[in-house]
Amino acid sequence: MAILSLAFKSLLNRRFTASLILLSIALSVSLLLGVERLRVESRNSFANTISGTDLVVGARSGAINLLLYSVFRIGDATNNISWSSYRSIADHPKVAWTIPLSLGDSHMGFRVLGTNRDYFLHYRYSSKRRLSFHAGGPFEQVYQTVLGYEAAKALNYRIGQRIVIAHGTGKTSFTLHEDKPFEVVGILNPTGTPVDRTVHVPLEGIEAIHQGWIAGRQLAGLQISAEQALERDLTPKALTAFLVGLKSKLATFQVQREINDYRKEPLLAILPGVALQQLWDLMSVAENALLVVTALVVTIGLVGMLTVMLAGLNERRREMAILRSVGARPRHILLLVTGESLLLSLVGIAIGLLLLYGGLLVAQPYVESHFGLYLPITLPAPREWFMLGLVGTSGLLIGLIPGYRAYRYSLADGMNIRI
Repeated sequence: MAILSLAFKSLLNRRFTASLILLSIALSVSLLLGVERLRVESRNSFANTISGTDLVVGARSGAINLLLYSVFRIGDATNNISWSSYRSIADHPKVAWTIPLSLGDSHMGFRVLGTNRDYFLHYRYSSKRRLSFHAGGPFEQVYQTVLGYEAAKALNYRIGQRIVIAHGTGKTSFTLHEDKPFEVVGILNPTGTPVDRTVHVPLEGIEAIHQGWIAGRQLAGLQISAEQALERDLTPKALTAFLVGLKSKLATFQVQREINDYRKEPLLAILPGVALQQLWDLMSVAENALLVVTALVVTIGLVGMLTVMLAGLNERRREMAILRSVGARPRHILLLVTGESLLLSLVGIAIGLLLLYGGLLVAQPYVESHFGLYLPITLPAPREWFMLGLVGTSGLLIGLIPGYRAYRYSLADGMNIRI
């Protein structure tokens, strides 16, 4: 403890240089932990998006593409599924429930999802948690909508407001279904999933707003009012995808094979967990590359500390000689310099943690609202503690290099230095 106290006082005497080293280590540590936290929470966020769903069915394409556009609202479908095919699979004796999904429209940059009330009954997220309402309830009529929490919060919408859906999924659209507005009747509680940024409407509502439209365009002279649309058959003609829950998990592969071999049209049924693992395998290269770059930043910070300490040894040779003259042994000099390195590493780690949590506190609302990624402010995970331990140990080991050089300085060498 006496050595550490002396090391602390020595660093205070060189506070400017020590501050620069601390800043370098703190920034590199906060970056390292920030990247790790972002990586872990990204995986958790994706994994928690869907739970309790046995199969996701869409037009035949790729498993990852189907998972992205149907569950995560990323990208677009290559094709749709006919309503008759959906009903045929939904009526399968081994199917317990289905949730139809119709995508392709948006509202103020938020995806619009056409579905039915089964969505609120059977959709599960994060270990089979059910959707719940912050205000209002599920839609019951054609021109009603239920908003995800983030969508309602970002747009400052309340129950009873009317919104207009835009054609297409772009943030800016010049094609609006202004003649058929929807009334907000429900706002969901936050889930930390894409559900929070989704505008939910009935399937019949999707059909109603596209009455008189062909190939994404409204035909001139075929404008149909909201009231006239209600008098028509609003049974959907096609879906983007649908979720399937089975009566028995043992039937999963059998039903999946039957859907993939469906003869009326090319369909693809995927297991969400398997497709998600494929997605992680695809992203693992980028994740590892990012971690390597971050580790290099930490290494550069520690090498910078080593460089500064070695460069300062020549200026401190008289200091070392004076310490030797008052009884300090060579090992005390070694411990002093190594203790300084350890203190710099530990204090840098502490400041890095403060920077990390300060950054999380500031960035958390923005990241959640714009990217749908929830970054919890929690104590470091075991893997993060391990990383911090590596940084501290590396700082200690690096301190042995200038410590050994100082150890070899002799008393006579120090006294012979001229000022």
